[in-house]
Amino acid sequence: MEAEHPHERAGADTVPDQAQQTDGSSIPTLGDILLAAEELWPESLAEDWDAPGLVAGRADREVRRILFAVDPTREVIDEALEWKADLLITHHPLLLKPVNSVAATTFKGDAVHRLIEGGCALLTVHTNGDSAVGGVSDVLADAFGLGNVTPLVPAAAGLPEEGIGRVGDLPEPLTLAAFAERVFGLLPAVAGGVRVAGEAQGLIRRVAVCGGAGDSLFDAVRAERADVYVTADLRHHPASELRERALTGNGRPYLIDVSHFGSEWLWLTPAANALENVLTDQGFTAEVRVSGVNTDPWDFVLTP
Repeated sequence: MEAEHPHERAGADTVPDQAQQTDGSSIPTLGDILLAAEELWPESLAEDWDAPGLVAGRADREVRRILFAVDPTREVIDEALEWKADLLITHHPLLLKPVNSVAATTFKGDAVHRLIEGGCALLTVHTNGDSAVGGVSDVLADAFGLGNVTPLVPAAAGLPEEGIGRVGDLPEPLTLAAFAERVFGLLPAVAGGVRVAGEAQGLIRRVAVCGGAGDSLFDAVRAERADVYVTADLRHHPASELRERALTGNGRPYLIDVSHFGSEWLWLTPAANALENVLTDQGFTAEVRVSGVNTDPWDFVLTP
């Protein structure tokens, strides 16, 4: 291992003394990072089907460098290892579905092997990062300029401001076309762009958002009387049925379908800043960086 990572030689039962930085702060262990992450994104907020948390890593190892990314893809892992990151934090789980093997002959097993062999731990913050205050949908709501923001579906066991999705109001009405342009301009460039369903010149004020795939929340969107719903991965039949029902009334809610990756990418920088702030408050110093890799799976699109 690199000389700058002497902690990699520490045994599983050995807790090394935490090194002091020149400014008097300490280098956190992975255990310290896990406590900070639990403070920001409690795992109790995760959906029942989800699998967030530590995937690989020893709690007593020092963490000097932390990389945030949406997906634990091969290219992201390459970036983490080349930067000599001690911890990779991703939004999407690597092992969401149970596996019977992590043999390196599979792409997931190979990812686990490469991380362990490279001395890089992996932590995932998924639906707990969606639901928490300052989570994915909070970041979207803030970026889109919404006020009076509340959860679209409140958390069953959490604070009133915690839950999946957000709904709020624009300070002034906008046309659907103008708001869609705002959304397009804020999100990273991806092949699929942004798809919109609704009257381009229709005025909107109440906006519902959900980072990631959100067509399971249509009932909540209607109940909140949202003028438009911004989410990702909208499938043909649910979207078509929602629009048919909307057209029998006032045409609302309109739909804006964005990239799954793009809708969650905005959260990375605020999440990295939040973790760094918690660590600083606790007397720790670690270098935190956001991945520069675009992990949207699509490369190009053909349009009429």
